[in-house]
Amino acid sequence: MLKRTLFSLAISLGLASAAQAELRINPIPVNDLAREPNIQSVSMSAEGDLIVALIASPGSNNEETALATWDVNDLSAPPVVTPSGDRMKFIFAQALKADRILAVGRQEWTGQLGGCGEGRTVGATATFVNQVYLTNGAQSEFDEAFASNRRNLGVSRDMERCLQLAGTASVAADLPLDPDHVIIRRLNAMTLSSSYLRYNLRTDQTEMMYRANGRASVALFDPRNGDILVRSEIEPIEGDDFLAKTLIINEATGEYEEQEPLTYPLRSRHTVEVVGRDEASGQYYVITDQFSDLAQVYAYDPQTRQYSDGPILAHPRFSVTGLILGRKPSNFNQVLGFRYGGANGNEVYWIDPTMSATQETLDALFPSARVQMLDYTDGLGTVLFQVSSGSTPASYYVVRDGQLTLLGNSRPWIDPNDLRDTELVYYTARDGMRIPGLLSLPAGWEPSDGPLPTIIHPHGGPWARDGAGWDGSGWTQFLTSRGYAVLRPQYRGSSGWGLNLWRAGDAQWGLAMQDDKDDGAAWLVSEGIADPDRIAIFGYSYGGFAAIAATVRDNSPYQCAIAGAGVSDLARIGGNWSENPLQRAVQGWTVRGMDPMENTEHANIPILLFHGDRDVRVPLFHSTAFYNAIRGRVHAELLVIEDQPHSLPWYPRQQRESLAEIERFLAEDCGPGGL
Repeated sequence: MLKRTLFSLAISLGLASAAQAELRINPIPVNDLAREPNIQSVSMSAEGDLIVALIASPGSNNEETALATWDVNDLSAPPVVTPSGDRMKFIFAQALKADRILAVGRQEWTGQLGGCGEGRTVGATATFVNQVYLTNGAQSEFDEAFASNRRNLGVSRDMERCLQLAGTASVAADLPLDPDHVIIRRLNAMTLSSSYLRYNLRTDQTEMMYRANGRASVALFDPRNGDILVRSEIEPIEGDDFLAKTLIINEATGEYEEQEPLTYPLRSRHTVEVVGRDEASGQYYVITDQFSDLAQVYAYDPQTRQYSDGPILAHPRFSVTGLILGRKPSNFNQVLGFRYGGANGNEVYWIDPTMSATQETLDALFPSARVQMLDYTDGLGTVLFQVSSGSTPASYYVVRDGQLTLLGNSRPWIDPNDLRDTELVYYTARDGMRIPGLLSLPAGWEPSDGPLPTIIHPHGGPWARDGAGWDGSGWTQFLTSRGYAVLRPQYRGSSGWGLNLWRAGDAQWGLAMQDDKDDGAAWLVSEGIADPDRIAIFGYSYGGFAAIAATVRDNSPYQCAIAGAGVSDLARIGGNWSENPLQRAVQGWTVRGMDPMENTEHANIPILLFHGDRDVRVPLFHSTAFYNAIRGRVHAELLVIEDQPHSLPWYPRQQRESLAEIERFLAEDCGPGGL
């Protein structure tokens, strides 16, 4: 699989398959990208007897979601279905064990936050309440999840509402060998302290395990019995920095001992993640970039306090993002493989021969797409997997006793032939830094067809990255099916491409970070892909900042800009960047550079701004203030979307509204003659 992945990345951009020999401009209708997928959020119970998903609610024309459960022993039978309510909408589901299912619902809420939840520091009053439910396979009743532990802890009515606003209940460890228990984490949204409790899914009884203050947390549970093996602590040091410390239990004394080699200043932003323990040797598996630009897996001995001489697992081009340890009785705690941040963002390299052979068999069934194993039973008698690509919406399958069953296709109304898979590319910025990018082109386009209208589409974060798989926002498919080339630059400040690229974005908002987007546009022109007179920039969140910054930068390569929920005022966002004071101290100082609100007199290209009125992460004032400051200088439009939060999922009506306006703006108002 590794060889195949690396080979695919080396394919020339000019090549096209026989099925794409002719340029296909067949715009995907707005509603086909906006409406709820037929199936999403798919998982299988630990026992392998139940599959859970969100589906489009029957009779809703894909406007609403519903919770669905299948009996794996009879996949020919229809699932049990519970539609979302009139107000509370299902947004997530997960199969647990002991015939228990976790479902998360969300509804609009307006009122004083009282110091709780995201947005409390900016005075927001319009947000969402999240409710976590537990139900069974028959969906015969829905109970508030983990409620009994709150009663045991004496939680007040005000704190109840605070917990709902912050959405702070989560499963911290699922204990795969324990048939009854999970470990849950309850975060106090005001103090950031955490309580860890062992929870019996059958009886709803809880047992307190550990109370951690706002600077401590559990880093690793023993997956066999739930004992706490590793704890993390944060300690303030000079210069507004903090020291991240790792403490590992000494099983002879029962004491947690600080491990100096695993200690680092938070502002260095190293990865030091203890991800497992070898039971035979007592050594731990640590993913770290302390010795390389890329994160790699090392063995660590807590007795000698030494790392292995070199990495025990690594990828030559990408960071390791996770270790895959066996979770079934026959392979429990064995190293089966690792995950790495390749083109798709989270790819797998199997070490275990059985898992590798299974992957190869599934890959052979779907040679033109990517197959991801989601879960399996002991002995691989049942395997749940997903098939998707940059041009193919996700489909979910079950192989059981050699029989293949299609559980569902998320968007069967989209023809993959109208799209083209995304490619990982690299280009050189003006200062010599090598910048990754994800390039999506219209289906069948060849260089001989001539340069294309182009969208530079930076991701949000900015401490995030894109992947080459199906774009869940729908924006990439929406644009390429309309004949646009789309480049998603992984500009400096992006995480997941190595520590050097990430750190290079510090205090470079609107400066070198912005140069990387402009240099990506110039590279596309030099490659004959982009028409230099038909380039726009479109981004959301931090990407929206990049679009706003482009509006006030002189000599930008763009004909117009589109900014969704974008930051415009660095002075205000820097102080309120995160609800977590540690994150503000460690990375808030990096939110510096060219402030668009101080440069509005330089506005020189048209811009469309759109923003949800329930956005508490980037409040609406960022768009309204910028719009009011520039609308007399350039053509500017502001679309306020009712009830839209900052992050997905959005309601179909919200997606329809924004996509329709983007399409119209690009055609009619993106400079002379449109794009």
